[in-house]
Amino acid sequence: MCGRTQECASLDRLVMAARSGPSQVLVLRGEAGIGKTALLRYVLAQAQGFQIARTAGVESEMELAFAGLQQFCAPLSIHVEALPDPQRKALDTAFGVSSGPAPDRFLIGLAVLSLLAAAAEHQPMLCVIDDAQWLDRASLQTLAFVTRRLANEPVAMLFAVRDGTDDQLTGLPELTVSGLRAADAGTLLDAAIPGLLDDRVRDRIVAETHGNPLALLELPRDLTTEELAGGFGWPDSGRLSGQIEQAFLRRVQQLPARTQTLLLTAATDPLGDAALLTRASERLGISMDAVAPAEAADLIQLGTRVRFRHPLVRSAIYRSANPLERRRIHGALAEATDPATDPDRRAWHRAHAAAGTDEAIATELERSADRAKARGGISAAAAFLQRATELTSDPAVRGSRALAAAQSKHDMTAFDAARELLAIADMAPLDPPARARATRLRAKITFAESRVGTYGSTTVSDAAIGLLDAAKGLENLDDDLARETYLDAVGAAMYGGRLCPRGGAVEVAEPARMAPAGTQPPRPTDLLLDGLAMRITHGPAASAQILCDALALIRREADSAENTSWIWQAFPIALESATHEVWDDDTWHHLATRAVQIARDVGALSVLPAALIYRAGVHVHAGELDAAAELVQEADAISAATGHAPIRYHSLILAAWRGAEAIPLIDAAMRDGAARGEGRLLGAMGYAAGVLNNGLGRYELAFLAARRACEHEDLGLFSWCLTELIEAAVRCGERDTAAKALDQLEERALAGESDWAHGMVARSRALLAADDDAEAWYREAIERLTKTRISVHLARAHLIYGEWLRRCHRRADARVALKAAHESFVHMGAEAFAERAERELRATGAKVRKRSASSEDALTAQEAQIARMAGQGLTNQEIAAQLFISSHTVEWHLRKVFAKRGITSRRQLRNRN
Repeated sequence: MCGRTQECASLDRLVMAARSGPSQVLVLRGEAGIGKTALLRYVLAQAQGFQIARTAGVESEMELAFAGLQQFCAPLSIHVEALPDPQRKALDTAFGVSSGPAPDRFLIGLAVLSLLAAAAEHQPMLCVIDDAQWLDRASLQTLAFVTRRLANEPVAMLFAVRDGTDDQLTGLPELTVSGLRAADAGTLLDAAIPGLLDDRVRDRIVAETHGNPLALLELPRDLTTEELAGGFGWPDSGRLSGQIEQAFLRRVQQLPARTQTLLLTAATDPLGDAALLTRASERLGISMDAVAPAEAADLIQLGTRVRFRHPLVRSAIYRSANPLERRRIHGALAEATDPATDPDRRAWHRAHAAAGTDEAIATELERSADRAKARGGISAAAAFLQRATELTSDPAVRGSRALAAAQSKHDMTAFDAARELLAIADMAPLDPPARARATRLRAKITFAESRVGTYGSTTVSDAAIGLLDAAKGLENLDDDLARETYLDAVGAAMYGGRLCPRGGAVEVAEPARMAPAGTQPPRPTDLLLDGLAMRITHGPAASAQILCDALALIRREADSAENTSWIWQAFPIALESATHEVWDDDTWHHLATRAVQIARDVGALSVLPAALIYRAGVHVHAGELDAAAELVQEADAISAATGHAPIRYHSLILAAWRGAEAIPLIDAAMRDGAARGEGRLLGAMGYAAGVLNNGLGRYELAFLAARRACEHEDLGLFSWCLTELIEAAVRCGERDTAAKALDQLEERALAGESDWAHGMVARSRALLAADDDAEAWYREAIERLTKTRISVHLARAHLIYGEWLRRCHRRADARVALKAAHESFVHMGAEAFAERAERELRATGAKVRKRSASSEDALTAQEAQIARMAGQGLTNQEIAAQLFISSHTVEWHLRKVFAKRGITSRRQLRNRN
């Protein structure tokens, strides 16, 4: 620890803070040999009274799913029985203890979080993860998720990761471990080299190692006495980590040949299993006594586990071996691995032992890929399938395996690797269905990348055209998949919106409408496709009944099936737009509630953010803006914890309804959408700007924003934009524009019998009507909207009715309507509309008292959410499972809720809710 006073002090503070909570996390970053592992050893030595969970990444094991996580969880296994049943099953499946459907990887993360929280209830936890850059992807994603969801538990999470590596830890607190200062480096060097060292050589070594401790200790071992005295012949050029590896390698090469073979065998086995090393050595004809010279050279330690002096020793040995020798060692390890208990690792070694193509091994790897998928190990499945492709000689089979591997690479968002495998598949004699699936996969990759802006100038529109071509190619080969691909294409075209080339959504919807029928009776997705295609090509009247039938079927399936979260994951825009097109607020509320419930119940965190945002939209229109904010905040937190981009523009629509000044953010979102070719985002942000400016009374700006939004018909949004345009246009004297917009609104809204739709039309008609006719329309709007959940527009109907009454000099009647509007907006937290109603009230001569903040307003979004769930009778464990946090964190938040509200029991919460 020479020269590490500051780093040690930081670690000491971390350990001290973690003893009683809240949780602590730190990522040590630095180059190879800089001392990260030594600092981890230091903190382990200081952690008296802590339980320890640890794991380390091994480069050769990076593709084996959950290998590192299983090692990490081993000391926590005594708490497994305390886990809720879905979490326990997910963990058992991931670790191969039991079979079952592949669990959501974030449900596995929740299980690990619960294990840590359970263990920490008895004793604080110290979790140490070394060489995180070499952990298998599934394990690192899980541990990163757990780290971001820890809160007040007495848990310290320490990661060590090499500089310049792409990992899941970005954004967590970091400590950069740099080289030692010159004085400290000199002290360490003096301790490592006995005898007098020439000052010039000493200074040169310190300077050229940049204070890297491992380099200071290891590199001078190769220097002769003359070189140490005079400074000739060292160091050579190249990266420092490479120099250190070469120094280790020179020491290895001085050992007997049998010892070198034994070291290579140990380096090739990522488990560090001494018994496996012994069995493999026997097959190589080498006695374990051969390890003694390596132990004497301080390169390896042999006990119940095999440990190298440093990971660079392992990598130097393995990388320097010639391919023939590596294959021989992998073959010995494959023979020594029990096919019954560890078939996947055996298959992996066999694959690396193969000199050429080998169908038997490729088939074995396919079975390993299936097992990996069943455990939720997508990256492992992709690795197995990719290697199976390399071992396949038959061109047709090779193409099929390459396509399967590409699909797995797509599923793990490794898009470049997926494209490379698709290129291999393209060169194979694929049958027509496989060729069409390859086209579909390429288009889905384009769509995924265009939505996050990661692939050059490729846009959402390009993806829509690619998906359309794929759907056409699948017709009469796989009609069900063809229809799903058409729905993907329609969705992509709807995202592209006004920025789609040529006919946009119409170009996609026309052939989709003529697609083969597929499975009978129709699936929910079939009816959804038919309804949207008909809506795009023939208008609202022709499509209303089909869309209603689709939503009714989806609703029935959502109520009866255990898990229909796939529909919200695969087709979110289609489902949301269909709901809005038929103006069915009850179905919208029901499906959104069920979507969140299913995602929470099955632990589908990959789906939950979209479901939460879908549900947040229901809360916004119900005037429950705080509840909507809670869900948006939760969705953002989960997206951050899972490494996904947050769904941003819904939070801006919420801000618009609250009256927050969000124009710069709205403009930035519009620029971002334009760059990606996502024209729908332009419509959504135009709607948000219309709501915001109408609330603030800036009608000219609202008019301009809504008019731009209405330049293209974005399904599910267009009618909303029309209502904003009508109000703004009337206030600006643009009555012709308002009248045209009303005609469009009537055509779309009155295709069905929804009170929501009829209420919005009546409100819009009232704005344009002569005074003799307006009141009847205002009253109908209020009567209709009272029957719905759409409280924000009910309040706005009261507002504009009150404004009209005041202009008609009916002050007493105006005060009644405006007071109802004002109270509603204040309760909702819609500040701009509340202030607009207050100005009108004061103009009638009414006095308006300022509403004081309640104690409930002091709660954070998560505190309010937990308080509401506890008030509904949920236990801490049930709340934790729904919010993907630990029960200890729930208890911590509840203590703060009790203090803020001045209560002492959950029963009092029940009364408050």
